[in-house]
Amino acid sequence: MKRLVECVPNFSEGRDAAKVEAIVAAMREVPGVFLLDRESDADHNRSVVTLAGEPEAVAEAALRGVGKAAELIDLTKHSGAHPRMGATDVVPFIPIEGVTIEDCIALAKKVGRAIWERYRIPVYFYEAAAQRPDRANLENIRKGQFEGLREEVLRNPDRAPDVGDPRLHDTAGATVVGARKFLIAYNINLNTPDLEIAKRIGKNIRFSNGGLRYVKAMGVDLRARKLAQVSINLTDFEQTPIHRVFEMVKREAERYGVSIVGSEIVGLIPKRAIELTANFYLQLENFSPAQVLENRLEASLGGAISEGPGRLAAMAQPFLAAVAAPTAAPGGGSVAALAGALGASLGEMVAALSRKKKSQAAYADRLTEAAAEFHEASTALAEAIDRDASSFESVMAAYKLPQASPDEQRRREEAIERALQGAASVPLEVARRAAGIFDRLGQLESISSPSMLSDIRVGRLMSASAVRGAIENVAINLESIRDASFASRMKTECASLLAHVSEIPAGIKR
Repeated sequence: MKRLVECVPNFSEGRDAAKVEAIVAAMREVPGVFLLDRESDADHNRSVVTLAGEPEAVAEAALRGVGKAAELIDLTKHSGAHPRMGATDVVPFIPIEGVTIEDCIALAKKVGRAIWERYRIPVYFYEAAAQRPDRANLENIRKGQFEGLREEVLRNPDRAPDVGDPRLHDTAGATVVGARKFLIAYNINLNTPDLEIAKRIGKNIRFSNGGLRYVKAMGVDLRARKLAQVSINLTDFEQTPIHRVFEMVKREAERYGVSIVGSEIVGLIPKRAIELTANFYLQLENFSPAQVLENRLEASLGGAISEGPGRLAAMAQPFLAAVAAPTAAPGGGSVAALAGALGASLGEMVAALSRKKKSQAAYADRLTEAAAEFHEASTALAEAIDRDASSFESVMAAYKLPQASPDEQRRREEAIERALQGAASVPLEVARRAAGIFDRLGQLESISSPSMLSDIRVGRLMSASAVRGAIENVAINLESIRDASFASRMKTECASLLAHVSEIPAGIKR
């Protein structure tokens, strides 16, 4: 049985990209561990990294990350909006597949002892791994943060670590290690810079103050954006779904005359959580399907921990192998659909990144709308990859029908005609959708970041190729279709679509 555990170490550095990269590189060196995600926030001055793999390999990767963070991060010189007590602040282990919470508790205890033995950094255990009931909650352990705990631990035995000497590491502080269920880090931004309002809302919604079960929350000052944020940890999204949290924050904000300007997921989120709550309803900022845990696992476990070409090549390899296999499907129609989906995905990327830039702020609403349209188109074209292959298989099945008697011959001919018309209709739908993407990408040029012009133009070339490739598949099926009227309509529309994308996109030189 496959054994998969997730680990989400939080490091107290979100401003120096070189330091974060060095920490991540140290963890990437461990074979059999997959880097699923990394998020850095300058206001919080914190980075969250998501690893997955076999338990022992993930444990070793986490340990190497702790060691590198201790080398690079000096908490005596650190400041940020997010509470912290360690260079590596928290290291939770989460069961994914073939692993129980008890297994993760044992793993947390092993890693905690190793952190002390290797780096002389004291360790506290929390959540399911807590050795005392009052230490199940992270905020109880982290009270006073690095500066306060550094002093109190010397004189108060009750604050002593679970592993190591009763004093903090001079620059790396202490690390909290634990085991828990999947946690969703979810932030809601308010249209006010008033931090007190965010703090009051956080206090009202968190369970420790009588609010929602499985919710931890606090107010954070986003100085760079001149906004206040309610930063939330949702420890059981099935018991307290994310939309319930959103609605309660919305109601609380209205009491203070403010509103929500957006929300965001930090790190990954289980597919089930998104299924429970509509993306549009939550007003998620910059959400991508790649943030879904199951999607990233599926993409990454076929490759390596590297974030470079090896991982991307591994993601593409299964489809390339399927096309290269000595079978008729998937073939040109599926490849054309993929080309269109890639063009749409490039458009979604450009729109999502451009709307974050101050220079494009005037177009934020239009870019948000465009990103949603491109996402819808990419999803539809990705589905067409399978639909095209299935339609070809239907044609082959029809040709294999018995034809011993006149009645069987008639039924076979009718089935072949239906299958051929279906096989022609699927690529025509792809051509229509890809032509629309071609146009939408052209409209995006004037409102997106100029630095992403090449991405738009590559997207237009891909969508134009999708149109042409799909129409080749329409044509091959029309050759055998008996219904002259159907074939004529198809040919007329194909000619129009080809003419639509016949010109090379503006700005591209021959």
